[in-house]
Amino acid sequence: MGKTITEKIFAAHLRDTPCPGNVVLDIDVVMCHEITTPIAITDLMERGMDRVFDPAGIKAVIDHVTPSKDSKTATQAKILRDWARRHHIRDFFDIGANGVCHALFPEKGFIRPGNTVIMGDSHTCTHGAFGAFAAGIGTTDLEVGILKGVCSFKEPETMKIEITGCLADGVYAKDVILHIIKKLTVNGATNKVMEFTGPVVEKMSMESRMTLCNMAIEAGATCGVCLPDRVTADYLWPHIQDDYPTVAAAVADFKKYHSDPDAVYAETMTFEISGLTPQVTFGFKPDEVKDISEMAGTRVDQVYMGSCTNGRIEDLRQAARILKGRTLAAEVRGILSPATPAVYAQAMEEGIITIFMQAGFCVTNPTCGACLGMSNGVLAEGESCASTTNRNFNGRMGKGGMVHLMSPAAAAATAVTGAITDPRDFL
Repeated sequence: MGKTITEKIFAAHLRDTPCPGNVVLDIDVVMCHEITTPIAITDLMERGMDRVFDPAGIKAVIDHVTPSKDSKTATQAKILRDWARRHHIRDFFDIGANGVCHALFPEKGFIRPGNTVIMGDSHTCTHGAFGAFAAGIGTTDLEVGILKGVCSFKEPETMKIEITGCLADGVYAKDVILHIIKKLTVNGATNKVMEFTGPVVEKMSMESRMTLCNMAIEAGATCGVCLPDRVTADYLWPHIQDDYPTVAAAVADFKKYHSDPDAVYAETMTFEISGLTPQVTFGFKPDEVKDISEMAGTRVDQVYMGSCTNGRIEDLRQAARILKGRTLAAEVRGILSPATPAVYAQAMEEGIITIFMQAGFCVTNPTCGACLGMSNGVLAEGESCASTTNRNFNGRMGKGGMVHLMSPAAAAATAVTGAITDPRDFL
């Protein structure tokens, strides 16, 4: 019987099977940031186990609140910073070099097809875009991962999500994943891996695939995953050119992580998206999604561009296409947080930062701050935000605030009119 990509990755990393249905895997990459890791560090220190399994296997960043906004967040950053220095963690990114973890780490080439990846962050599933198994975990599992380089998982079933058709102009990966989550609901993929396949995925850039996988957790999935191919190899080439003689050789090697034709799936769903229109959330759950035409005219107070979902250069280009020569509507605040320093620099070089600033946007340093209501764009009670982020829970960006999730293009169109707007009106 054939295997799925996830089953192949599990087999290649199997350390132990303590009981039926549960496995212990060797972990290639343990990611850390200053919100969830300091708890694990402190506990390990108190237990006399202040060690790491492999400094090279740990990647760390201060990204959620940076620069620190108060004494508490400064302390959290200090704990991570001191720990990284103490254990000689080379891949540690502090102020000036830091960016949103799920954009920065792929950009650095830390994730390879077939990897196992863990982090104390629910959107770790983003890294499945590279054909890796990447999962968000709790503090205890993070401590074990830091200490031993292993993690225990239930053997997940895989849900095959085939995406067919053609994306219309003005419709993007964000619209696709919102549409899928609407159909699945927030519990539709619980304890499963969402394997994204089909001609639409094959044509997507790595940035778009990361957007798809990033929101797999919003349907309850353990991980989202795409099969590694030429697009993957081209993206990673600056980091793997010493490992392969040619890109073609890398592509051929990556095929060992493709699901077999006779692999068995828990469920297969096909989404034909040729007629898909821009999507937007209307409530406090990511599956509360409507066609944007149904929400047209809904006023917003703030527009936010950034996050691990849609803060990459591709996203900024989509928004700039609409913002160029236009300005924010009266009484609307615009905030742009490029996901990484490299994205920021590229956007400056292409004139995108100028377009945003001339439109009236405030441009901040790379950070996750506003997405989870910690800094750089918190909403007041009763305010609403058109946001390119991934989560719209009640109070997510500030107590009493409402978040409408949408694509960067839709957010740009909304910024111009001051109300939720179909981006195709500006194309």
